[in-house]
Amino acid sequence: MDRRLTVDERRAAGRQARADVPLDSHAEWTPRPDRHSPVAIIQSQNEHRVPWLLPIRHARMGVSPFTFYRGAAAIMAEDLSSTPDSGLWVQAGGDAHLANFGAYASPSRQLVFDANDFDETLPAPWEWDLKRLVASLVIAADHFGAPEIKQRRLAAHAVHAYRTAMQNYADEPTMDIWYAYLTAEDIQGWKGLSKEEMRKRLERFSTKARSRTSLQALAKLTTTDSGHLRIKSQPPLLWPLDEVPTEYGADEVQEKSREVFSAYVATTDDHIQALLSRFKLVDVGLKVVGVGSVGTRCFIVLLEGRDSQDPLFLQVKEAGPSVLEDHLQPSIYEHQGRRVVEGQRMIQAQTDIFLGWTTGNDNRHFYVRQLRDWKGSANLESGTYKQLRFYADLCAQTMARGHARSGDPIAIAQYMGTGTELDEAVAEFAMRYAAQNHTDYAAFEQAIRDGVLPAAETGY
Repeated sequence: MDRRLTVDERRAAGRQARADVPLDSHAEWTPRPDRHSPVAIIQSQNEHRVPWLLPIRHARMGVSPFTFYRGAAAIMAEDLSSTPDSGLWVQAGGDAHLANFGAYASPSRQLVFDANDFDETLPAPWEWDLKRLVASLVIAADHFGAPEIKQRRLAAHAVHAYRTAMQNYADEPTMDIWYAYLTAEDIQGWKGLSKEEMRKRLERFSTKARSRTSLQALAKLTTTDSGHLRIKSQPPLLWPLDEVPTEYGADEVQEKSREVFSAYVATTDDHIQALLSRFKLVDVGLKVVGVGSVGTRCFIVLLEGRDSQDPLFLQVKEAGPSVLEDHLQPSIYEHQGRRVVEGQRMIQAQTDIFLGWTTGNDNRHFYVRQLRDWKGSANLESGTYKQLRFYADLCAQTMARGHARSGDPIAIAQYMGTGTELDEAVAEFAMRYAAQNHTDYAAFEQAIRDGVLPAAETGY
């Protein structure tokens, strides 16, 4: 049998990592002299995207420094590649800003909270995820009008929450970590907001999230044509395939849709294949989603069960190489859709039963998930500093659980220690990086004004 490291050996590995890469080194970050311009990185990404959707992407990124940051995962990946690496790796989310956490329905029909975007997932240093999350909190706090001293406190608070959670996981049995997950009911007992405010906010959030179902999507995304359900025409954000511009090759997509769907079904477990066999494929459309994802090929698939009021919507989203791959080892999975699916299963405690992958035109890789199933997220355009601080707790502790599932919580906890040195160091990094993000955002805005990057009047 393979020998496993003892608890003492894992602790020793964490202490050695700290000796090799001191905690205060995580404060360090300045742009490298050979740093690529943010505009050049965005243009490089655009080469592989649908050209007539790019103005929408640029418009959505241009709303604020925070929305720009949401679309700038590739920029930050390059910057993180020159930062200290403890050598303690996990299955990283790869794009762990605070907008990529939220609520959704578990297979047992509970409203759970977790990371919810895995397009960039890849094995990587745990610090990369933590730094991206903490920098996003600083940028969000600045957006809310918080002074710099509060931005720094928020950043240190988030690192403390992550560090404390990881220390708790270091003391837990392996299976307890694997089974742990967070429900809406669990959050009610958390400190940070008054009991009454917590109750009201969770009640509103839960009601809204639970209303986001396939039936709601049916009313919003479909119409009836000659007695048959069809995807609505709502350009430029939603296109039935027969209305997609010809240069996109929609005819070929339409012809291959059933073949592509069948290939996806074959990647699911047998019991899910049996479930999917009870639905028939009705229609396919092209849908614009997200901020950074705009321009990638994303389809919605309408399936019908017992009748027209028994719908199931699936999202078929293009998966290219992770933005981390330019700076780390490539994924062990040749299919990028599978990379996303396997990464999600590793990080999330309660995972979408419909996850799978498939291959489309021009050997493009896609992954598949349910489109709407009680999905909800925090309103990041408005709120208070106190609410953001609470949300920082929620995201940081959730991230720690995902990292503890895929990495070594004992070694990572030992590396971080029980003092505040790491909290202060990562907070300093986040403050520096938030300032750089503002500089990059200004360059992005100038590129739009100069016509280098086309932008729609709004992000719709």
